[in-house]
Amino acid sequence: MEWQPDEQGLQQVLQLLKDSQSPNTATQRAVQEKLEQLNQYPDFNNYLIFVLTSLKSEDEPTRSLSGLILKNNVKAHYQNFPPAVADFIKQECLNNIGDPSPLIRATIGILITTIASKGELQTWPELLPQLCNLLNSEDYNTCEGSFGALQKICEDSSELLDSDALNRPLNIMIPKFLQFFKHCSPKIRSHAIACVNQFIIGRAQALMDNIDTFIESLFALAADEDSEVRKNVCRALVMLLEVRIDRLIPHMHSIIQYMLQRTQDPDENVALEACEFWLTLAEQPICKEALSGHLVQLIPILVNGMKYSEIDIILLKGDVEEDETVPDSEQDIKPRFHKSRTVTLQHEGDAGEEGEDIDDDEDDDDDTLSDWNLRKCSAAALDVLANVFRDDLLPHLLPLLKGLLFHPDWVIKESGILVLGAIAEGCMQGMVPYLPELMPHLIQCLCDKKALVRSIACWTLSRYAHWVVSQPPDSHLKPLMTELLKRILDGNKRVQEAACSAFATLEEEACTELVPYLSFILDTLVFAFGKYQHKNLLILYDAIGTLADSVGHHLNQPEYIQKLMPPLIQKWNELKDEDKDLFPLLECLSSVATALQSGFLPYCEPVYQRCVTLVQKTLAQAMMYNQHPDQYEAPDKDFMIVALDLLSGLAEGLGGHVDQLVARSNIMTLLFQCMQDSMPEVRQSSFALLGDLTKACFPHVKPCIAEFMPILGTNLNPEFISVCNNATWAIGEICMQMGAEMQPYVGLVLNNLVEIINRPNTPKTLLENTAITIGRLGYVCPQEVAPMLQQFIRPWCTSLRNIRDNEEKDSAFRGICMMIGVNPGGVVQDFIFFCDAVASWVSPKDDLRDMFYKILHGFKDQPPRPRRETLVSGISMGGLQGNSSSSVYCTALVVGRRGTLSTCFSRQTPSPRMCGEFLRDLALALTRQGDVTDV
Repeated sequence: MEWQPDEQGLQQVLQLLKDSQSPNTATQRAVQEKLEQLNQYPDFNNYLIFVLTSLKSEDEPTRSLSGLILKNNVKAHYQNFPPAVADFIKQECLNNIGDPSPLIRATIGILITTIASKGELQTWPELLPQLCNLLNSEDYNTCEGSFGALQKICEDSSELLDSDALNRPLNIMIPKFLQFFKHCSPKIRSHAIACVNQFIIGRAQALMDNIDTFIESLFALAADEDSEVRKNVCRALVMLLEVRIDRLIPHMHSIIQYMLQRTQDPDENVALEACEFWLTLAEQPICKEALSGHLVQLIPILVNGMKYSEIDIILLKGDVEEDETVPDSEQDIKPRFHKSRTVTLQHEGDAGEEGEDIDDDEDDDDDTLSDWNLRKCSAAALDVLANVFRDDLLPHLLPLLKGLLFHPDWVIKESGILVLGAIAEGCMQGMVPYLPELMPHLIQCLCDKKALVRSIACWTLSRYAHWVVSQPPDSHLKPLMTELLKRILDGNKRVQEAACSAFATLEEEACTELVPYLSFILDTLVFAFGKYQHKNLLILYDAIGTLADSVGHHLNQPEYIQKLMPPLIQKWNELKDEDKDLFPLLECLSSVATALQSGFLPYCEPVYQRCVTLVQKTLAQAMMYNQHPDQYEAPDKDFMIVALDLLSGLAEGLGGHVDQLVARSNIMTLLFQCMQDSMPEVRQSSFALLGDLTKACFPHVKPCIAEFMPILGTNLNPEFISVCNNATWAIGEICMQMGAEMQPYVGLVLNNLVEIINRPNTPKTLLENTAITIGRLGYVCPQEVAPMLQQFIRPWCTSLRNIRDNEEKDSAFRGICMMIGVNPGGVVQDFIFFCDAVASWVSPKDDLRDMFYKILHGFKDQPPRPRRETLVSGISMGGLQGNSSSSVYCTALVVGRRGTLSTCFSRQTPSPRMCGEFLRDLALALTRQGDVTDV
């Protein structure tokens, strides 16, 4: 007999549903408690499905709410439902999928999908056949309800539907869906396309088998009068461009024309989907060829899409000019995630690189309007197309730009400034002649009466910061810096945020160019402390930290310290240990401590102790959680990570002064635990701190080396790039302190290091640190490392050829020279690469230069001819066989009597003639010095 509700129980449930719609907090709390009680009774869920599907006398919101509560119960407790209850719910769903109410149909569809996602697709075998069969119903509601449920199932379970686990139901479903592309109802057509779209990116075989029919059906719907259908057609074409461009190429001209129309669709949702097409096309190799003839149409369309819409301006409060006294609401503040410290090396011709795996989080303009919209998509499309077409884009853009930038309507002028920022990266070279005229206009826009114009001007100017810094300081840097600092103190919070971010970018580019203005800069940033609301305060920390990174030790002046440190320490003291605002403040203090060096000493003890406490607390919480996960919450390990990174900053900045702090704490014990943490970011920061403590106060580290080295060895795993990188660097620092005592640990790390340096596609930063550490290991233990020389010498040399002269490079090259001394045969076949790496030195120390000189002469003199013939063979083969990865193929190294170095480079693939010339030049040079007698 079918289940029937008890009338009293039904009234109780209905009252509960009514109460749950009350805005009163106390009532809501009582409802929640009652729900938890009722969930103890299995047939409570029967009442909920009954209200949803059968109690047509109730209003739709109440019925729908009943279904949503049931959905939550399914998600949380479905495995505990008695079989009779589960079967009753499933049957009621299928029987009522055609309810006359769209809201109830949608709720039933959500409920079906939730049940299916709990593993029920396999144990509810009649579900898919029955839903597909219901598509044939002549009743519109039944057909639409079934399609709605199928669409949700396709969204949630696309991989499972294309698997053998369900006997590949897509073989029936895809052709079925395609039939409905021609249905008379636009809602049904839209459902049908949306269902098929779920299987494009995964290249479902059933869809690939019907791909031509699918594409033809899409083309037939291109001009559909329904905006939802057009949106789904555009979405399908964008995805097909990514996975089956081969099928679209024959129709590309027509598709581009269609997308040009749709990007201007009166429905912004359609226009946004169409605009995604240009972003995706820009990533395809055919982009330039396919789009060249259409730029004249496309560029004005994208530019037009970059204007704020009326709704954007309302949402952004574009008419509000001053709001600095209005407190931020918590939902305005994005959660912040700390990025663990990665140790990197500096390269020739730049101010230092971040690791390749570090995100360049370069938001555009209106960050708080976080939804992806047509304006953002148009700007992103123009940005990527500028990187494809470079200066070829400008003839189509420059005629528009002048009219935009000087337009009396602020909305249009604002869009022109955004356009100028969007093309900065791709069209920089072509824009250079116009920048001397444009820069003063953009700087003037920083004073515009409209806040949204001022904020976008900040962003666009930051995109040209590199060019600004390359000019004489008084031309543009000084005026830009002056106006940006004024905007940092703007009365509008959005402008403050944009100015702070732009100034941080300028700091990174200008570096020590800012030193003459430090007092003025610090006055402004410190004044902002008392002015900013919560959200912008977090961005201010970043600007101060970036300033410290950029000017370094120049910040270590009593006047600057007195300005900067009191407000930072005041914030530090105000924040509780569990406050996530500590993250950006700790990051900021880490940079400041490193820059101030001994200037940070008066502040270091309480900062150090608090960091140690944060690490200790987090480890204790993690231990309690691991032992009793049902009683304790998992700790937020970001607190520990930022604390470890600040300790690194203290060790790096204070150097030997950190000795007493370490001596009075249990940091080495804590570090031993952190190095074995399950979270990679914790280990990453631990190894960075270990390396810094090794440099600053090795006597405290040395007693732990026997325990630390096996852990370091097991973390030489390039699957975790940043962890591996920092472990590698720490090993190198330990080598330099341990000296010959490193010998027992060589076997723990050497094979892994050699494997990493030979691994294809290893990030540059990791390769460089690995090469440095191998060199240092060879420097202190040459007898143990030299036998493997031939296995790593070539990638070792190519990894270090672009590194600046510094102490790390010096020790690594001393190590390689000592290893060559022990095992000269290991370098013979790749000697040309060694010459090339040596040639990268600008001014090696005299004794290192002598080591290079002796190696060359050692090859020349001992034994007389056979060794030299081997060298000739090695250089010729090294230059000719499979070395296309090297940017410099032939290098003639000339060592003069006074030890000077010079090089002759050839940046082309070498021919036998070129290699012969190389050898001739080398021999002639040595002959002229009296170092050889036969050529």
